[in-house]
Amino acid sequence: MNSGRTHDAVEAVFALPIAFLGMLAIGVVAVATAPSGRALTVLVLTCLLVATVSAASEPRASLPITALGWFTVAGFAAAPVGDLKAVPMSSFGAVVAAGSVGVAAGVWYRSRVARGARKGSHGAVFTVTLDGVRFHAGRGQHDRHTGLSTRRLVGALALAAALLPGLTAAMVAARGSLALVDEVLFYLLAVVLVTLVGGFWPAVAAALAAGLLLNWFFTAPIHTWTIEDPTNLLALLMFVATAVTVSSVVHLAARRGTAAAARAAEADSLLGLARTVLVDDRPETVLAHLQRALGLTGVLEERVAGAWVRIAGVRPKQATVVVSAGATFRLRVNGDVTAASPRLLEAAAAQAAAACERQRMRTQAEQSVALTAGNRMRTALLAAVSHDLRTPLASVKAAVSSLRQNDVEWTEADRAALLATIEEGADRLAGLIGNLLDMSRIQTGAVEPFLRVLAVDEVLPSVARAVGAGSGVVLHVADDLPLVRTDPVLLERALENLLANAVRYSPVDRTVQVVAKHDADCAAVLIDVVDHGPGVPIQDRARVFEPFQQLGDRRTAGGVGLGLAVAKGFVDAVGGRLTASATPGGGLTMRVQLPVAGRMSHQAGALL
Repeated sequence: MNSGRTHDAVEAVFALPIAFLGMLAIGVVAVATAPSGRALTVLVLTCLLVATVSAASEPRASLPITALGWFTVAGFAAAPVGDLKAVPMSSFGAVVAAGSVGVAAGVWYRSRVARGARKGSHGAVFTVTLDGVRFHAGRGQHDRHTGLSTRRLVGALALAAALLPGLTAAMVAARGSLALVDEVLFYLLAVVLVTLVGGFWPAVAAALAAGLLLNWFFTAPIHTWTIEDPTNLLALLMFVATAVTVSSVVHLAARRGTAAAARAAEADSLLGLARTVLVDDRPETVLAHLQRALGLTGVLEERVAGAWVRIAGVRPKQATVVVSAGATFRLRVNGDVTAASPRLLEAAAAQAAAACERQRMRTQAEQSVALTAGNRMRTALLAAVSHDLRTPLASVKAAVSSLRQNDVEWTEADRAALLATIEEGADRLAGLIGNLLDMSRIQTGAVEPFLRVLAVDEVLPSVARAVGAGSGVVLHVADDLPLVRTDPVLLERALENLLANAVRYSPVDRTVQVVAKHDADCAAVLIDVVDHGPGVPIQDRARVFEPFQQLGDRRTAGGVGLGLAVAKGFVDAVGGRLTASATPGGGLTMRVQLPVAGRMSHQAGALL
């Protein structure tokens, strides 16, 4: 498919040098042609050249081409050669008509080709709306804007208006010391200076003006438009053609430098956009980059049920540019878009749309993980309810049913044993339900500690009593322990679960030790719950704090695997830390680390 560039008009920077060199060739042919057929030959060749180049080039190049065509016809068509006054008006009209016909034919042909390209294109053209006008920039097309400000154009014309008369006056004063070739080179240097300041078109004006000045002041007979020597006329045409060609080359080099700088800036912007997306992959980040780098505000919209819905950004009152990003997304941009290329806006729109899609995929993945965790939790809870809760219920019901039998004579010892079974089952049920409720509070963030300053020896004895007198718990509390700031109820519940877990897994003939001490710099109080049971492998120690986890994932009659999870949740809630380590000689040591009251207050003040 045609990219749209093949049938573009030839730019003036290429068309004018071609036309001027063609005029020079016509002059050479005229000098070598017999005088009898010279006028018709020069007129026909000039009209053909003017019409052809005007048709192929952009319309604004037609005026200087037509002017130089008239100059060629006037200089070479009739004898004497170089007499610009001897040309009839019919010849002048023929040249003007050739230029007009060429311009009209070129405009008509290019408009027809453009309409056909628009009808045959299928997504190869990037379209934006800019101030109500549709601009199309296909792949590979270039920007013809020179980037020169009006101030530089005016400055170049002013330079030409000052430099050419001054240079002419200086060379007239030194006419006896200069040859025509020297004067041509001086004028050529002036034209190049004008090109560097104002680009191509001021240089064309300066070249034509310099050619007229050369004719009037430096070609015999001076102060007339007639050129006595045909070689001087050729030299004059060669000067104009060379000046325009050099100006074209200088202008193209400057424009390519400007284009390279623009490409580099665009590449930097695209690199910054890519880095922004790598750091924070959200559509809001892409829009923030547009505002920070280019001063453009934008909003990403998605088409939902036939209507455009805002996804990110602040919707402007009136969008300067609307960039499509696929079938369902678009980016509405407001601000001065002259510094942003369509490719950069297209990349920003695509990145914003892709970031939105990736954000949704991450959300879906997180929801899937949460759903999987919830399913695992429900499965474990169902297993706990089906076994660990039904077991004490069955014991209680069996004991109650036995006591209610009227046909059986129960002794006091049997009755006491059955009542003890009921009490034990009720206690187990209360503990299991309490842990379930505590775990629910922890996972929903409903735990609100009420901190106060206390000594740990106020809590440890009550914890030991709650576990049971015959559990073999031995307390070792240092005398110089500093005070801690904690919630005594939550700390007590956490330590009860740790002690109950240690007693459950310790051998009958071994005691469970609770050691309370401070660390080396008295910054924290350490409470170690030490058992001598089977222990936990190092790779599984992090898992023991997860809900519904037991040693080796085997169910015991003592719980559902919530004790350590509840203990860790409560210790974290009061600002402490719970870790597991191996007991020397075998077993498991659970360490509760609580910051001392003064150190915690100091840290809180530092945070504030």
